[in-house]
Amino acid sequence: MKKVEVTELLEAGVHFGHLTRKWDPNMAPYIYMERNGIHIINLYKTQAKIQETSEALHKIAASGKKILFVATKKQAKDIVAEKAGNVNMPYITERWPGGMLTNFVTIRKAVKKMAMIDRMKKDGTFNSLSKKERLQVDRQRAKLEKNLGSISDMTRLPGALFVVDIKREHIAIKEAQKLNIPIFAMVDTNSDPREVDYLIPANDDASKSINCIMSAVAEAVADGLAERKSEKAEKDAKSEKSPAADKEVKAEVKTEAKAEVKTEAKAEPKAKTKTEEKVVAPVAANEEE
Repeated sequence: MKKVEVTELLEAGVHFGHLTRKWDPNMAPYIYMERNGIHIINLYKTQAKIQETSEALHKIAASGKKILFVATKKQAKDIVAEKAGNVNMPYITERWPGGMLTNFVTIRKAVKKMAMIDRMKKDGTFNSLSKKERLQVDRQRAKLEKNLGSISDMTRLPGALFVVDIKREHIAIKEAQKLNIPIFAMVDTNSDPREVDYLIPANDDASKSINCIMSAVAEAVADGLAERKSEKAEKDAKSEKSPAADKEVKAEVKTEAKAEVKTEAKAEPKAKTKTEEKVVAPVAANEEE
């Protein structure tokens, strides 16, 4: 994994926090100084936390679990949708559906409904509906696609949650905490870092800052997926040349060898009896004489 340089973070404006009067005292360890009434984040600590978070996300991705990305604020939604989409991970960039995690069965039903409408369009059932009904179904499909289209491939609860702005996504945080799902997040100076398991102290309001952090995170996830793919390929290759297969080959060779020995053993006595007959015949003739 590529290490993010402090200069990159500085250029992206990751160090700009909130106004000093809006700060959360629990963020004090990650604040470097105060300038013009604004807290400045310690970028060396941000760099270390990015590395720690990336390693953890790498392991989760390599284990085959999904990571759900959540960012509904205007500055973050397009960036998160693009980065998460590139690594085939689910994401929520519209309104967080209440019970998304704690009532996952119901959410899956809504996703299945969307798939059912698609099947209706393919098999021609959709065309048999009246014009009004078709319009209603289309609207329902568009609404479901907007809210849940990005999680249609998520068949089970995610292995982790990555959040941009934990104050805004507090409902998602609470649901993940109830289910003991690990929470990764970009945490600004106005938020409580104790809410999450892995934090990246950073400016969560500027699009450049979000893009910089998300690029590092997406790269770690991509590396994890690549590692999983290579391990799977190695396992498949080994299974073809497995000890079990070698045993089968050896067993076949043994059985063939045994069969050859048996046939030879059967053939040898017959040969002996014929030669014995030839030898016995002249002896018998001499005795008669």
